[in-house]
Amino acid sequence: MNKKFVSVMMVVMTAAFTSVNAQNKTPTAEELLAKVDNNEVYKTAEYDGELIIDHNNRKFVKTMKAWVRDNSDSFIEFLNPEDKGTKYLKKGGRLYVYSPDNEGVMLISGHMLKESMMGSDMSYEDAVNNETLASRYNAVVGGTEKWRERDAWVLDLSAKKKTESYPKRKLWIDKENGDLLHYELYALSGAKLKEYNLIKAEVINGKRFPVEVEMKDLLRKNSKTTMKMNNVILDKPIPDAVFSQRNLER
Repeated sequence: MNKKFVSVMMVVMTAAFTSVNAQNKTPTAEELLAKVDNNEVYKTAEYDGELIIDHNNRKFVKTMKAWVRDNSDSFIEFLNPEDKGTKYLKKGGRLYVYSPDNEGVMLISGHMLKESMMGSDMSYEDAVNNETLASRYNAVVGGTEKWRERDAWVLDLSAKKKTESYPKRKLWIDKENGDLLHYELYALSGAKLKEYNLIKAEVINGKRFPVEVEMKDLLRKNSKTTMKMNNVILDKPIPDAVFSQRNLER
């Protein structure tokens, strides 16, 4: 057999073997967490939202317009008749709400942060947290599992600080595209508090963006909240005036 042919074949086989090994290689916990955080990082986002709350066999639908910047500033205005004019401003780690009923702005802080936001399965505290998971948790790869027919890496997180609202988290990350398919939030005792499910993601500006998600507060019976985001625009400049107290009080 021609020596040159054998040499070429060995190179090809080595490359193929290396490629298969790379695909099967278990990523580090840091790499997985960075992938999750990266999908959550964008300069700005603007969308029309729907908050669908199913609680005790009753359904409540709330519509909104939302603007987000740098994963730290956000402004939400509710448009449905029951909540029309209610506005939320998150800025500098603080959350403010304007209610047309009392025509005043209130800072949501302390124990109020743990309360349900607009009757949903999400707390105000859930809305305020904007730091990356990597900065708040230590991570360990817990193996692989199927999640709704998708192959996923399982990641176990433990909080770096005692002040963290959820001392433990468990994540299911899609092996193929890095989607955060499902996560569970736990108390220090190990009691499961909340569950999140990804329903639908779309590629927008080269990023996989979760356009429909579901949250369940397990301390509330017969309850779940679905969040839908339509007409999503990413990385378009948003004026500073949007994220201002003046805009909140208009």
